[in-house]
Amino acid sequence: MADRLKFFILAGEPSGDRIAADLVARLKRRVPLALAGIGGDELQAQGLKPLFPMSDLAVMGVTDVVMRLPLLLWRLRQTARSIVQDKPDIVVLVDAQDFSRLLAKRLRAKGFGGKLLLYVSPTVWARAPHRAAKLKPLFEEVLAVLPFEPDVMQRLGGPPTSYVGHPALGEAQQRTLANERGPLVLLPGSRDGELRRHLPLFRSVVEKLAGHPAIDAVVIPTLPRLADRLSSEVATWPISVTVVSDRAARAAVYDSAVMALAVSGTATLELALAKVPMVVNYVMEGHQAREFDRIGRPRVSLPNIVLARQAVPELVQFPADVDKLAASVRSMLDNKKARQDQIDAFGELVSVMQTGTPDFPRQDPADRVLRHWDQRLLTST
Repeated sequence: MADRLKFFILAGEPSGDRIAADLVARLKRRVPLALAGIGGDELQAQGLKPLFPMSDLAVMGVTDVVMRLPLLLWRLRQTARSIVQDKPDIVVLVDAQDFSRLLAKRLRAKGFGGKLLLYVSPTVWARAPHRAAKLKPLFEEVLAVLPFEPDVMQRLGGPPTSYVGHPALGEAQQRTLANERGPLVLLPGSRDGELRRHLPLFRSVVEKLAGHPAIDAVVIPTLPRLADRLSSEVATWPISVTVVSDRAARAAVYDSAVMALAVSGTATLELALAKVPMVVNYVMEGHQAREFDRIGRPRVSLPNIVLARQAVPELVQFPADVDKLAASVRSMLDNKKARQDQIDAFGELVSVMQTGTPDFPRQDPADRVLRHWDQRLLTST
C-alpha cells in the first residue's frame, strides 16, 4: 500500500464540519494522511489548513445564495482547480448538497481520476426522487447518516449507499426520566439567514415565557466562532441568557435541560440523542414556503423522520407566528408526560441509529473510505 492517503475533504457548514472531523480522526488512527480541503474549527483542530473560510459556503435559501452567488462560483472554480492540480486519492464532500453536486460535475468533466464520495445523503426521499439516479455517475458511494437512506437510494437507482451513523451517537445520554425543572435551551441555527430569522422570534417567545416555574435559566449552546456575536445580541434581551460554546459545557446543559426550542436541522438529532425534549421551529422564506406546500409539507425534524412519526412538535412557519410558537413551547413545559413521551421515543431512535437495519447495518465511515483506497491501488497496479 502507498505510504499515505492523499485526502481532500470539504465541509460547508458546522454540522458537516463535525462529521468531517470525526472521519478524519478515524482515518488518522488507521493510516498516514496527507490532508487538504475546506472546513471549520473542528477540521482545523484535526490539522486541516483550509483552502478558504468554510463560512463562504454556509448559505441557505434563495436570498442568501443570490447575494453570494459570485463568491460561490469563484469558490467552486477554485476548489475544482485545487483538486485537479493536487490529484488526491479520495475526495469526500460532506453535505453542502448543491455545491457538492456542482463540484462533482466539474471534476468529472475535467477527468479527475480519484474517488469521489458524498457524506450525508441528499433528501431525495423527501423531494425530487428523480435526482437519486443523477448522482450515480458522480459518486462512487454515498455515506448516509440516517438508517433508512441506503434502502431508499437503492430503490431510486442512486449510487451505492452505506449507513455509517452520526458522530453525535458517541454522546447519547442514558437519561430515562424527564426533568421537572431546568434550563430552556435555544438553538437558533448557525447560518446568517437562520439567525436573522429566528433570533428575534426566540427572544419574543422567551419574553412570553418569563417566570414559568419549569425554567430556571435560558442557555444558547453555539459554535466558538458565533459565541461573541450571540453574546452581544442577547445582551439587549430583557431576560438573562447564557451563551456556551464549549462541548463539555453543552453536554452539561443538555443533561440538566427541561426542554429545547430548536431550528430544524442536525441539532434536532443531537438533542434527541441527548434525550432533550424539544419543540422544533423553522421560519421559511416565501419561495421555500411555496415549495414546502407543493411537496406536501413533509416532516422536517430528524427525530420525526427517523422514527417515521410525529414524536416532536414541528412548526414550519411563513410568516413567523410568535404566539403560536410560544403556546407550543408552553404546552410542553406544562406537560411532563409529553416530555417523558419524547424521551421514551428518543430511546427507540438511539437503538436504530446505533445498529442500522438488517439489510444495511451501521458501518465505520473510515472503513468505507479505505475500501476505495484499496480498490484504487489494486486497479492501478
